[in-house]
Amino acid sequence: MSEEKDMPEEARSGGIQVIARASAIMRALGAQPQGLSLAAIAQAVGLPRSTVQRIIGALEAEALVEAIRPGSGYRLGPALGQLIHQAHSDIISLARHALEQLCDALQETVSLSCIRARQTHVIDRVVAETELRVVIPMGHSLPMHSTADGKVLLSTLDDAGIAEWLGPSPARLTANTRDLPALLAEMRGIRDSGMARDNEEHTPGISAISILIPTFMGPHAVSVVAPTARFQAREAEFREALAVCKADISRQAGV
Repeated sequence: MSEEKDMPEEARSGGIQVIARASAIMRALGAQPQGLSLAAIAQAVGLPRSTVQRIIGALEAEALVEAIRPGSGYRLGPALGQLIHQAHSDIISLARHALEQLCDALQETVSLSCIRARQTHVIDRVVAETELRVVIPMGHSLPMHSTADGKVLLSTLDDAGIAEWLGPSPARLTANTRDLPALLAEMRGIRDSGMARDNEEHTPGISAISILIPTFMGPHAVSVVAPTARFQAREAEFREALAVCKADISRQAGV
């Protein structure tokens, strides 16, 4: 007889409840990278402060959350980042050769992104060896509504989910940044094509196009990022190269 079957039903259900509550707390912290006080966490997850404090204590002992500074609240801890990095390492190794081939073929900077804390997060990139190029920092997180990779990753949610994530008034970063109604209207085409573009919606002078790549670790995006003048002249070429790259990564990942 297994150890789990030997446990009383009350103990098993209690353990499941603790896991569910800990997960809710971590999701609440993930949505607020600046951190939350115990009172704010309790309000966000609908639990008594004393219960939240006990769970936070257990999570802090495992470095899954950390105190910002005494009396200033909590945020997600370094152990979670390490787990995420380890989980993505296989995706990075599978995609790396395809990214290098894409960069070599186009002589433009390319990146691999995923969703983290309701932002698009760069987990790998290959920087083009050209005089005028875009350099994307590793580990860079950007708003999802104003970037090509963010928009293609958002397309995996329904419209209600997108509106809930972004709120009614996403930050306007440039003159081209979409408001929520325009973004939701654009989602129809993104879902149909599996591609999204950023026409100077995050940074003036820089444009990008991304393709959605479903993987066993969830949705990822591969992007080509370039100065806008080159992007406009070569967008059709970028689209074709991204389709080839996706097929290569999907074949390697067995999806």
